[in-house]
Amino acid sequence: MRDDLAIIIPALNEAATIGGIVASLRDSGRVIVVDDGSTDNTGRIASDSGALVITHEVNRGYDAALDSGFARASELDCVYAVTLDADGQHPEAKIAEFVSALDQGADLVLGIRDQLQRFGESAFAFAARLRFGIRDPLCGMKGYRLDLYRSLGHFDSYSSIGTELMLYGAAKGARIVQVALETRERADAPRFGRAFRANMRILRAMTVGLKHYGIFAHGQSRR
Repeated sequence: MRDDLAIIIPALNEAATIGGIVASLRDSGRVIVVDDGSTDNTGRIASDSGALVITHEVNRGYDAALDSGFARASELDCVYAVTLDADGQHPEAKIAEFVSALDQGADLVLGIRDQLQRFGESAFAFAARLRFGIRDPLCGMKGYRLDLYRSLGHFDSYSSIGTELMLYGAAKGARIVQVALETRERADAPRFGRAFRANMRILRAMTVGLKHYGIFAHGQSRR
C-alpha cells in the first residue's frame, strides 16, 4: 500500500457498493470514505472493508464530504489524492494510471467519461475545454497533487460540484493529464438530482468558477 496516496470516496447511502469498492482499493493507498449522513450501513461496511471512515452526522453535501476527505489526507501527509464515486460508476482499475501520471509530474489527472447526461454538463464541458482544454470538468474521478490543495487552503468554497480545486490548478498553470474512462451504469439516483434543478446547479458552478478563477487568464498547461 502506498502511504503517500489518499483515495477519497464521498458516500451517501451506498451500502450496496461501498464494500466492494474499498476492498478493491485498499492495497493501492489510504482509502478514506466520507460517510455523509447515511441512514444505512455505509460507514460500517466501509470500515469493515478496510477504509478510514469520516462520519458526518447529517448530510452536508458532495463538496463538504470531499472537503473533509482532503483535510484528512493532508493531515496524513499524503502527496497525492484520487477521488472517485461510491456508486460503482468509476473503474477502480484506472487508479494505477492516475497515480502513474502523478508520479510522472502531473499536477491534475482528470477522468473523461464516455457520456455526459445533462445539458448543464455539456455546457460546462464546452466552457472548460475552450478555456483550459478540460474535456469533462464534472467527472468525479480526479487525481491531485496535494500541494495544490494546500496552496488553495480548501477543496471547495462555493458548492462547485467538485470543480473548484481543478479550476484553481488550471488557472495557476498546473500540468494536466486527461484519462478516458468507460463508466458503468449507476444503480441509484443521480448525484445532482434531475432535470431543471440539476442543470441550474451545474450552470451556477460553471459561472462562478470560471469567473472566479479568471476566464481571461493565460498560462495553463495540459495534454
